Amino acid sequence: MSRNGDPVATPYRPRPTLHDVAAMAGVSIKTASRVVNGENGVTPAKVAAVRRAVLQLDYRPNVSASALRRASGRTAAIGMVLEDLANPFSSALLRAVEDAANSRQVLILAGSVDEDQERERSLVRAFSERRVDGLIIAPVGEDQGYLRAELEAGTPLVFVDRLPQGLPADCVLSDNEGGARAAVHHLADTGHRRIAYLGDLQIVPTAQQRFAGYQRACLERGLPWNPAHHVHDLHTIDEAATATTRLLRSDEPPTALFASQNLVTIGAITALQQLGLEDTVALVGFDDFPMADLLKPRVSVIAQDPFQMGRVAAELLFQRLDGDRDAPRRMVLPTTTILRGSGEITPASP
Repeated sequence: MSRNGDPVATPYRPRPTLHDVAAMAGVSIKTASRVVNGENGVTPAKVAAVRRAVLQLDYRPNVSASALRRASGRTAAIGMVLEDLANPFSSALLRAVEDAANSRQVLILAGSVDEDQERERSLVRAFSERRVDGLIIAPVGEDQGYLRAELEAGTPLVFVDRLPQGLPADCVLSDNEGGARAAVHHLADTGHRRIAYLGDLQIVPTAQQRFAGYQRACLERGLPWNPAHHVHDLHTIDEAATATTRLLRSDEPPTALFASQNLVTIGAITALQQLGLEDTVALVGFDDFPMADLLKPRVSVIAQDPFQMGRVAAELLFQRLDGDRDAPRRMVLPTTTILRGSGEITPASP
């Protein structure tokens, strides 16, 4: 602070370089480099002088640059390209990979793509330019063939949540169709015949798979097919709330809802509460979310396991980094039906 109380700007001071360390220690840059990198062949006195200079200057080596000079070329960093880091599903995926990477002292670089194909390519390019050792990607683009050069150059790729298009690579998926079938079968078992579908963007492969599961279950149970009860391209809470309100105010409203994504589920809950129908209309959502078991009624869900998905993806990636050259693997993880109350509401009338 200045005398009159105004803040004083901190003067800019560039980071100390290896040249600064060598100058302070009175040695050559080559000698300073050998000490910093833990190499042998330097006298104890010079080692001590370089280490004192490192401490005094608070010198921090350029990890990326030193990694590029190593024979392995490893940078001890992994890039993660996810749909939305603010979404509980994406954040759980990231945390699981981060936990696995910590044990190997590997840094995670992550970014969101928000269903933007150009953003996906831009993030992949940015991470590749930083020479990450591998990439874990939740793809949004219609073609991942642009990554073939990365794969052929030896960069391991693992896709999560969605299949890559135009590229053979490891992937870890959930049983989206089976989970959706289970949701509709459960609502039918509870007595519902007018079951509406609230879906994510139709271009999203997981949304396509979940709608296919919904369709199959409706056929298996002989449920009436009403296209007016199928709403697609909902990607925000507000969009889902508006669509749900419109459905429930229609001439032939559904008695149950299947929401195919966690933000869509939250939007449906918002509409049900605003209309005072939360104890009248049944609801099953795909994907669990925080506080789902604290709402009234508690929310029944088809739960994926993003932590397990992240763990498996990390294991596959590290196996590739350790030299595994087997054919690409596709791992499909089961979903879990969690019955809490909202999906067990019986219809008021047949």
